[in-house]
Amino acid sequence: MWKKLHQLAIPVNLYRLCGRLVPWFIILSVVCLAVGWIWGFGFAPTDKVQSESYRIMYIHVPAAMWSMGIYAAMAITAFVGLVWQMKVSELAIAAMAPIGAVFTFIALVTGATWGKPMWGAWWVWDARLTSELILLFLYVGIIALWHAFDDRRMAGKAAAILVLIGVINLPIIHYSVEWWQTLHQPSTRMQESINPAMRTPLRLAILGYLFLFISLTLIRLRNQLLILERNRPWVLDIVNKGGRKS
Repeated sequence: MWKKLHQLAIPVNLYRLCGRLVPWFIILSVVCLAVGWIWGFGFAPTDKVQSESYRIMYIHVPAAMWSMGIYAAMAITAFVGLVWQMKVSELAIAAMAPIGAVFTFIALVTGATWGKPMWGAWWVWDARLTSELILLFLYVGIIALWHAFDDRRMAGKAAAILVLIGVINLPIIHYSVEWWQTLHQPSTRMQESINPAMRTPLRLAILGYLFLFISLTLIRLRNQLLILERNRPWVLDIVNKGGRKS
């Protein structure tokens, strides 16, 4: 097993694997998001309390969930990279960070839009919102740190350390509504009390965001591999063939 994993960690092998997987994850993402959003926005019943405004959850909830999920994935990747000194782990962090930042930004914007009718303001310094904003700053800091060094190995190690330091923010985000009195409603859970006509499209949207994240990460990782290995014969071969090699 370990031998196979080490084989996959070889840049040229990983590049080819990513190329084969990307189309499938893109298809899964498009299908899940299309069905989930059409169902959620067009056919799910109106909520008795929030009326039609609740439908923004089909954008907000998956973005908020995976803003934390992506950071958790980065933390695991950072730990693996620092312990086993794997260059690919550092590239994966660089590939995931901008996607996590975008998901976090979407969560903040849609959360503010959703909360405005209930709170009477676009922004309140609520524990959940503030910790989510800190998560966005962490993503931006990781991206900035990655680009602050000319030495890619040094940049990767510095970014990985910051990722591991920032992981303490994840339980704060998740449990903030339980630890403190907050305006933010409790985390959306897939409970049986939720109307299935609302719950099912939400699950599809969550899956769609996951597949979208994987697709974008694989695409960005392929680009990072090309940059890192730009002087290698296999990269020059791909360039000469117009990038058709997968």
